[in-house]
Amino acid sequence: MSTVKRKKLLTGPILLSAVKDSFIKLNPVTLIKNPVMFVVEIGTIIVLLMVLAPGYFNAEQSIGFNITVLFILLFTVLFANFAEALAEGRGKAQADSLKKTKQDITANKLVGGSVKTVSSSELRKGDIVIVSQGELIPGDGEVIEGLASVDESAITGESAPVIKEAGGDFGSVTGGTRVVSDEIKVRITSDPGESFLDRMISLVEGAKRQKTPNEIALNTLLISLTLIFLIVVVTLRPIATYLGVDLDIPVMIALLVCLIPTTIGGLLSAIGIAGMDRVTQFNVLAMSGKAVEAAGDINTMILDKTGMITFGNRMASEFVPVGNETEAELTAWAAISSLKDETPEGRSVIELAKKLERSYDSKLAEGGEFVEFKAETRMSGIDLQDGRCVRKGAVDSVKKWVQSKGGVIPANLDSNSDGIARMGGTPLAVAVDNRIYGLIYLKDTVKPGMKERFDELRKMGIKTIMCTGDNPLTAATIAREAGVDDFIAESTPEDKIAVIRREQNEGKLVAMTGDGTNDAPALAQADVGLAMNSGTTAAKEAANMVDLDSDPSKIIEVVAIGKQLLMTRGALTTFSIANDIAKYFAIIPAMFMLAIPEMEALNVMGLGSPSSAIISALIFNAIIIPLLIPLAMKGVSYKAMSSTKLLGRNIFIYGLGGVVVPFAGIKLIDMIVSVWI
Repeated sequence: MSTVKRKKLLTGPILLSAVKDSFIKLNPVTLIKNPVMFVVEIGTIIVLLMVLAPGYFNAEQSIGFNITVLFILLFTVLFANFAEALAEGRGKAQADSLKKTKQDITANKLVGGSVKTVSSSELRKGDIVIVSQGELIPGDGEVIEGLASVDESAITGESAPVIKEAGGDFGSVTGGTRVVSDEIKVRITSDPGESFLDRMISLVEGAKRQKTPNEIALNTLLISLTLIFLIVVVTLRPIATYLGVDLDIPVMIALLVCLIPTTIGGLLSAIGIAGMDRVTQFNVLAMSGKAVEAAGDINTMILDKTGMITFGNRMASEFVPVGNETEAELTAWAAISSLKDETPEGRSVIELAKKLERSYDSKLAEGGEFVEFKAETRMSGIDLQDGRCVRKGAVDSVKKWVQSKGGVIPANLDSNSDGIARMGGTPLAVAVDNRIYGLIYLKDTVKPGMKERFDELRKMGIKTIMCTGDNPLTAATIAREAGVDDFIAESTPEDKIAVIRREQNEGKLVAMTGDGTNDAPALAQADVGLAMNSGTTAAKEAANMVDLDSDPSKIIEVVAIGKQLLMTRGALTTFSIANDIAKYFAIIPAMFMLAIPEMEALNVMGLGSPSSAIISALIFNAIIIPLLIPLAMKGVSYKAMSSTKLLGRNIFIYGLGGVVVPFAGIKLIDMIVSVWI
């Protein structure tokens, strides 16, 4: 697991705000969104009326008993509200912090050939601004000229500045961040109110979170169980009357509250909100709770080699001539092909030529037309004014280009290319018209610990597929070293979409990371698309998650958090249902054993009296919710293992625990309560 600085779980202001919101949420209009707790509130109101006007209800129970039931029911609802408010409060606190970051900034807007100072609120999509050292970037945009170091700590929380540059996939900038050095020209990509920061503020506020399909399904189940137990409790009244047992309204309400799934009903919203919040704690912005849940069900993970599996800094490390060409000639043409190439690889070619002290005629490139790299051609270069065309790119693409011009392929080109690939490097061929001069050896290395992380994913039952533009030999070497399950070499954006659709057609859920515009279609197609904040606007808009730290390997943490969310919900549901079973065996025998002596055999707890049994079960039912709040917020501890083992582990711990804990807890409370009843 990567080291990510976690933010403090709770603070004093959040706790105080949650206590206040607990009472505000008593509003029936608000609480009806949680049907289980709404039933508890209705019961609380009925008991309150019986306490205030006992004569109208012919109450048989003592006023002291009714008051006790009233306060326990009230605290049950408040504790449930507190759990939800606490989870929401953490999101609201982060939103408030982001709102402080958002401010009206002065922008240097380019109008015609001059610079005009305007307010950032006046900027519109497509406007171009200049941002210099020490200035705040006035809005979301793409760097179209220059290179600068940018402090993004206001957004990401990380103090280390990041490099933003024109060209490539690291040209996206966020409004409100500060340029630390140099100067950049930025094209604004969003209108006021539609910025990334605006969307973040809206999304991290837990109160606006929509329920996920799984949560809705579970909520429906809880409503059904509540209705069933409501019918059961109502039918118990005539049975109790026939047997001569007093079953007054407060007793029936207490019995109903103890039997319905109040534990999971009170914690369900908090679990969902906390799940999204845990993703946010890792500096990942989830566009919806559905995306977090989908991450927990992922079967296949599509990974880009560069940046995800390797460090991504593919730098020129050697010039390898082929045929009868010399290294000096190869170096000169490689440098000329890269003079206008602003990608890291292109700049590394120039740096290597300087390091080797090789000379080349840079004037040849003056007035030439730069040919950008495209996924379809997999080449870049320059068309010189004297008519010559210089290209560098994937070996097979350059070979086809040279052959189309009537050129001959050097005999040792493939063997040298294969040698570079076997070492895990990337060979780029350099050609001028119909003549290939040699290869540029781009070197990259696998990140430490990746093999172990992929082993961890394999234990989760997740298949990993590496996509790379490298040739098959290089791809196979990296895949073997990293330990991925499969790979796609020389992949195009269409290949990524094809493999995602293939896996989805087999009924699997697919996750993918990306940062480039060419990744956008695949990110949109994937069930979980994690885009890098440093990437292009198109990638961020297509994905349903954005990593503010731009760490592609964080998808592994996201999957673990998604699984933890599902496991937490399942574990606490199991615990809640097991609780209900235990409370059923605690209360019913104690209530009817006087009328039916044979039920004494079922009174395994040996509870003192029907009244003490009801009060004890009700108290336990109330206090178990706040005791489980930390678990709901933090999540059940997750370890990589198969679904079968996870299910067995949860049933043993939370199923058995859900039976044993109430038995012990209710008995202990009964021993204390019996002294006063």
